[in-house]
Amino acid sequence: MEIGIDSFAAMFTNDSGTATSDAVAMARLLERIEHADQAGLDIFGIGEHHRKGFLDSAPALILSAAAARTKHIRLTSAVTVLSAADPVRVFQNFATLDLISQGRAEMVVGRGSFIEAFPLFGYNLQDYDALFAEKLELLLNIRKNEFVNWTGKFRPALKNQAIYPRPLQHPLPIWLGVGGTPESFVRAGTLGIPLMVAIIGGETHHFRPLIDLYREAGKRAGHPPEQLKVGIHSLGYVATTTQEAINDFYPGYAESMTKIGKERGWPPMTKARFEAQMGAQGALLIGSAEEVSAKIIRHADALGGISRFTFQMDSAELPHEKLMHSIELIGTQVKTLVNQHQHQLK
Repeated sequence: MEIGIDSFAAMFTNDSGTATSDAVAMARLLERIEHADQAGLDIFGIGEHHRKGFLDSAPALILSAAAARTKHIRLTSAVTVLSAADPVRVFQNFATLDLISQGRAEMVVGRGSFIEAFPLFGYNLQDYDALFAEKLELLLNIRKNEFVNWTGKFRPALKNQAIYPRPLQHPLPIWLGVGGTPESFVRAGTLGIPLMVAIIGGETHHFRPLIDLYREAGKRAGHPPEQLKVGIHSLGYVATTTQEAINDFYPGYAESMTKIGKERGWPPMTKARFEAQMGAQGALLIGSAEEVSAKIIRHADALGGISRFTFQMDSAELPHEKLMHSIELIGTQVKTLVNQHQHQLK
């Protein structure tokens, strides 16, 4: 199983409680990606947001800077908001990243969990799903063909148009990022695209029926099982002990989830809700390396097997030094324990 980190390039406060400058926050993010590479992690993803508090509006640029400082780790978006982007430019950006990184680029495309990109780039939110479906079709066409013939509703037609550069990898890996919409799981299976499922709350095993839909759709469409990869993105954090992890993570997590909850009509985050999601089946992966590894293995079994797991740690406003230590533990201990378990099963 591949183990990695996803970041939304959130701006953190420093020890005095004041906001860290954008330049310092970006420098520290690149340091964490470099550290993840050195710790042996498999993947590092950068999200895409267009709102205050995030520095990831241009993820391909961040990943390109990271490519120059790393050697082995794969670099991906998490996710590219394809509905509000031009697929031609998205492909060109990530093909360029693939050349810079010597074949380590990927992208996870999705519709995004926030809506500010739609008015920012002149799109109607009422076209939410139609935009994504059309742009995904075009992106896959570009990936497959150097010369593209394509017509659609939301973008001018392409008539035998050559699109460059071409990536080093063929095909350039594209995953579909999904939340909880059944149609999205079926779409990914029908197209034979690897699936990245964001599970940020509730109980992870409840996603099994949706993942089964994905696998069944892929089978009906004639795609081989090994092509139908499933990855999980969840909130997580690893410390030396479980109690230390809880003490570090909960205060910032409760604050940020309560803030987001006000936008979305969720109730405030309480310690009781947090502890429920810390349970054996809960989506949060907070604890020691041993406890978190065991939970990843349980989740993988409950979902019928997964190929990738990524931790999202930005939601708790943790200091840079604690994030660095957590990355070290995930790379040197969590990944080892999970893969040892898998080897024992073979």
